Amino acid sequence: MKHRIVVLGAGYAGANAAGRLAKRLHPADVDITVVNADPEFVERVRMHQLAAGQDLKSRPLTEVFAGTGVSVRLGRVTAIDVDHKTVSVDDSNEIAYDTLVYALGSTAASGAPGVAEHAYDIAGKQSALRTRARLASLGAGATVLVVGGGLTGIEAATEIAEARPDLGVVLVARGGLGDWLSDKARRHLRAAFDRLGITVREHTDIARVLETGAVTGDGAVIQAEMTVWTAGFAVHPIPTATTLTVSDTGRIVVDETMRSISHPDVYAIGDAALAPGAGGDPLRMSCASGVPTAYQAADAIAARLTGRPVPRNEIGYTGQCVSLGRRDALVQWVTPDDQPKSSALTGRPAARLKEFICKSAAWSVSHPTTMMPSRRRRITATSPDSARTA
Repeated sequence: MKHRIVVLGAGYAGANAAGRLAKRLHPADVDITVVNADPEFVERVRMHQLAAGQDLKSRPLTEVFAGTGVSVRLGRVTAIDVDHKTVSVDDSNEIAYDTLVYALGSTAASGAPGVAEHAYDIAGKQSALRTRARLASLGAGATVLVVGGGLTGIEAATEIAEARPDLGVVLVARGGLGDWLSDKARRHLRAAFDRLGITVREHTDIARVLETGAVTGDGAVIQAEMTVWTAGFAVHPIPTATTLTVSDTGRIVVDETMRSISHPDVYAIGDAALAPGAGGDPLRMSCASGVPTAYQAADAIAARLTGRPVPRNEIGYTGQCVSLGRRDALVQWVTPDDQPKSSALTGRPAARLKEFICKSAAWSVSHPTTMMPSRRRRITATSPDSARTA
């Protein structure tokens, strides 16, 4: 029988892993199935654009994987039985696997009372569309409060301010604005916020979100007609309900090949994986981590099934790209372990580079079997980890 590989999630990590596996392994030996709730590939790094009113290109998964041999199964994953190697989809249907690639990503973290009831987020397509609809309903002079001073909060605040200059935009950051950036990048970021008229409340915690704004940690009230919550991400609770070894935040603990340290037939990639980075610290939750971990896992799976050497993990960062509206951006160059260098690219050149990177990431998903020149390898009965072979 064919070796059954099931990939859960078709974001940047899942889609790239499935496509790379299809390129590495011979279709006579494997069945590769991608399970995803949405029929389209979602460019998550563009959710701030979608929320601000821009339309994104449609990329149906059936077209993405056309001609690759990868099967697409639409449905929502509700449970995993890692001891019996089955996945429950929409509660009633089960899919059996020999190798599982978990790539369900993350959602917006709640973080404070009132977030679920009153706040909006841009962590996924549906939530971004909900944010978009609310923004469209606001009249001139309304205030939008963006909570979170990280990359997502900065991109959301600047995109909204540029698209809707008639609104007041306030960003609340727990630390200083861009305090992890180099001096050059931080100066450019502050200049962009000034240009767009964004008010910044630094070193401020939000204790509660209200229908009419938010309450800070020291009891002050920030009035706003709409609150957008971007203060962190949380993984889906599915792995925690299994016997997989997970971190205290619910991420699946993996080795350098993205293989679960407790279940060797399970791999985790992207935001859902607690994977070691270049400096020993875990890789951060981001697209910049998702695609490299997908490649690493796919290559390790293919190598183990075909009896070839497992490639070394050489994942490291080069830069952090932050859009500041459609015509401005900054690219902070970083060390492989994600520490900022003194150099940064800013302005229109940075915006063009950021756009190129975003398009390249989407292109790699839409062309999953044209990324590598290597030929497909056959699984043999003597290959390690090939419990089920052709």
